[in-house]
Amino acid sequence: MTDATTSTALSERKVPLRDRLPVISHLRRSVGLQRTMLVLGLVITTVFVIVAVFAPLLAPYGFAQQEADGVKFGTQQAPDAMNLLGTTVGGFDVLSRVIWGAQTALLVIVCAIAFSIFLGIFLGLVGGYFGGWLDRVLVVLCDAIYAFPSLLLAIVMSIAITKGQSTLWGGILATAISITVVFVPQYFRVIRAEVVRVKAEPFVESARVIGVPTARILLRHVLRNSTRSLPVVVTLNASEALLTLAGLGFLGFGIEATAAAEWGYDLNRSVSDVTSGIWWTAIPPGVAIVLAVLGITLVGESLNDLSDPRLRTRRRAGRAPAPVTAVDPSTAPADASTTAPAGTPASATDGSPS
Repeated sequence: MTDATTSTALSERKVPLRDRLPVISHLRRSVGLQRTMLVLGLVITTVFVIVAVFAPLLAPYGFAQQEADGVKFGTQQAPDAMNLLGTTVGGFDVLSRVIWGAQTALLVIVCAIAFSIFLGIFLGLVGGYFGGWLDRVLVVLCDAIYAFPSLLLAIVMSIAITKGQSTLWGGILATAISITVVFVPQYFRVIRAEVVRVKAEPFVESARVIGVPTARILLRHVLRNSTRSLPVVVTLNASEALLTLAGLGFLGFGIEATAAAEWGYDLNRSVSDVTSGIWWTAIPPGVAIVLAVLGITLVGESLNDLSDPRLRTRRRAGRAPAPVTAVDPSTAPADASTTAPAGTPASATDGSPS
């Protein structure tokens, strides 16, 4: 084989970058309702991220601002030209706190997932590859964490970390660390299962036989082939982190109103307003939580389904054309050349030699 032929064969086998990126490759493979769900989830999630990133530009006021141009907002004020969604019981602008709350939620999600991925991948990689007593101890610890209710464990960790002092970054880091404790066992189990499978592959055995260092085997051979399910787990855990943050804030263990805007805290403060007919303090943060969780969940569930070849094949098979039914030669018309399918030689239908 010549060099030109070899280079051509290698270029044909090379997978384009768009087919290797997690979300883009799933979007290209999706069809029908699955594509609609994935696109809808991506649109909602993108809007959530844009609002969070550009919150200082989009919010009309600060998250703890109670006056503008020397005029105080008032408490529980109905929507008007100055406060488009009204004000809260504390005198804060509802729209501004909803927009700033998206930034707080995004920061907590990013910190919690970053901490969880780092610890979960490290523990899963070490436990799955080396095994032995270390792996058994890690499995027992993860099972013990699973035995506790996740929200209760997050509350205990939040109290232990903040000690009643809830500043902006202190509250964000405390909430993220408390969520990390809940998420680490999930990443540990996913990575450990993949590492146990990959370390028995022939290429890992070959690298071990020729004397490749263990650190290089773990990073270049095992880890790179054990992270296929991470995008799915990340998206599913992002929505769970948002719900945990809202739960902590609703129960009074979140971030104080003067430190940062948080949707769960605002819902807690608006509980008494609902019975008085004051709807504008509860509906905006509640709708924000529902939409953000819905968008992230749609992306996660769509990626989960598209990562399963059986579900993906079944959907594509449903769109496949109906199979062609064979025709009995005895019932075929006399002039077979006029009824032959397009692209079929006449010699193949009249029995004459080709």
